[in-house]
Amino acid sequence: MSDERLEQAITHWGDRFTGAGVEPADFGEVTSSLDKWAQWCEAWSEMAGGHEKLGRQALADGRLRSAGEHLAQAATYYHFAQFVFLDDLAQAEAAQQRATRCLDDALAHLVPPGRKETVGFEGSAMTGILRLPVQGAAPFPTVLLIPGLDSTKAEFRRVEQSFLDRGVATFSLDGPGQGESRAALPMRADWEAPGGAALDHLAQLPEVDADRLGAWGVSLGGYYAPRLASTDARVKACIALAGPYTFGEKNWHELPALTREAVRQFSRSASDDEAQRFALTLSLEGRAEKITCPLLVVFGKKDRLIPWRDARRLAEETSGPVELLLFDDGNHGCTNILYRHGPYAADWMAAQLGAAG
Repeated sequence: MSDERLEQAITHWGDRFTGAGVEPADFGEVTSSLDKWAQWCEAWSEMAGGHEKLGRQALADGRLRSAGEHLAQAATYYHFAQFVFLDDLAQAEAAQQRATRCLDDALAHLVPPGRKETVGFEGSAMTGILRLPVQGAAPFPTVLLIPGLDSTKAEFRRVEQSFLDRGVATFSLDGPGQGESRAALPMRADWEAPGGAALDHLAQLPEVDADRLGAWGVSLGGYYAPRLASTDARVKACIALAGPYTFGEKNWHELPALTREAVRQFSRSASDDEAQRFALTLSLEGRAEKITCPLLVVFGKKDRLIPWRDARRLAEETSGPVELLLFDDGNHGCTNILYRHGPYAADWMAAQLGAAG
């Protein structure tokens, strides 16, 4: 294997795939069959198709719980087929649409089930998935789950479950530049705008306790979540996992080519230089000190995308109660040590929001 982009995808994101639910055997089978990056989307879509077929057959047989599991798994695979595949946008969009369709069809059969919600925003719309805990009674404390540069709500099934098991409802959102919302809305720095619209929507739902709302974000979502918390007092607790303080400030040209190209495409920048200028607007400068709600910052020192000192800077500048979990052996998103921070973060959020579980 000599394709640099293919090598980057496998080495940078292998733990992330398996952490999101991709079977290790499937990951090995697909990646070992590839010689070049151009084959990525097709190969992962083919593997996703096998899981989708199992789900469709389970639906036809009336085995609904299995159908939900298989179709949600297929959605995750289709998502990873397209997540930074920008060489053939038509092929990537087809995979995104199949991910959306599989997840939509899975929602009613998940345990607990999910419900798709549309959030109006600036003449367009964002889409999210609301899931409610099995234990407890409505209205529930609710956490807004925010993806990063190349992630979407299709990647969050395991994250959702960790909160749901502790009595916290989840709302996984495709914001500007993400998933279903990408075609209509480019990514943006002022995430208090789309995040505020999402909180407005949640506050109107009878199942949601509008006085107990939290925000959790990973990677670039780990910037979006504290950015929202710095402006919107409705955020009562915030978790920033592997987020930048100012994206690209210290290491733009050291970022994988796939990441830089994703920023260019999703921000609709005309060039790499323009994409870097946009990335520099993704900053908590002058905003971190405005965060007064409890904040949990999680980061790994082996992160190859974002300098770990960004996490320390955020923790030092916030004005409210803060806890910093800094792992010497954690990679980007600490996906290689999920067991060490995922349950703790869910416990922390549940405690902050007063969840019954």
